Amino acid sequence: MNIAVVVNLDKKNAVECAKDIVKIFLENGAKVLMNCGNSQYFKAFKIEYYNIDTELFNNCDLAVTVGGDGTIIHTAKIAATAKKSLIGVNVGRLGFAADVEPEEIDKLTRLLTGDYGVQKRMLLDVTVKRESGKEENLLAVNDAIIARGELSRIIDLQVYLNSQKISAYRADGLLFSTPTGSTAYSLSAGGPIIEPEMECILMTPVCPHSLFSRSVLFDSQSEISVKTLITDDNKAVLTVDGQKSIELNPTDTVTIKKSNLYLNLLTLHKRNFYTKLNEKLKERES
Repeated sequence: MNIAVVVNLDKKNAVECAKDIVKIFLENGAKVLMNCGNSQYFKAFKIEYYNIDTELFNNCDLAVTVGGDGTIIHTAKIAATAKKSLIGVNVGRLGFAADVEPEEIDKLTRLLTGDYGVQKRMLLDVTVKRESGKEENLLAVNDAIIARGELSRIIDLQVYLNSQKISAYRADGLLFSTPTGSTAYSLSAGGPIIEPEMECILMTPVCPHSLFSRSVLFDSQSEISVKTLITDDNKAVLTVDGQKSIELNPTDTVTIKKSNLYLNLLTLHKRNFYTKLNEKLKERES
């Protein structure tokens, strides 16, 4: 079996944890694949290196990330496109999406025998349509937020469902989330927690200028479009998964819909989602 190991080199203890993981896989007959940027840290191991992550994922059977949720989110987009499954080892803080803690890495041998579960997670296609006809397309694992720019005032947003206008908001922004992302920024903004394997789109206003603005759930077949009323002193920015930002123009339309791609997250535990969620939220309080 070919296993890609993706390491967040900026995370404390990630390299040492990854070395232990690589050793376990090699001792159990698996081939380990990595990005060549990791080679200086793993000279003691026989590893197959690739210059480009897309090539890495095209040649692996599944992938293991060593980092936090941000590492999983970044890697998930490549894995989903390559239709490869993913499991995360958490060396970050909370690790909502990661399934394995560093003290549990011996359990990763179960990946070699097929002794694991698979969770199918919905993703979002996010498109910025310019007046010129040009489009920018992004894939969201957790969320996409249309928010006021730095130092700008509250913004006005118009929301359309399947081309029909349904509402207007004055707010700091509008957040669109997958069920997986319901425990991320959306939770902090007051949105509900959603079972991660459900298929729906969650919209949550961020600091709305209203007493009655609440989160709204749309079914997975919905296509939601947002137009932002931007003036000279009022800027707006689209941010996807906290990693990619695009400044919006007054004539731009942002469209959000369910992607045809899915993220397959592997799990070695039989605990239900709410048990894990309670454990992680208690860690946040400590």
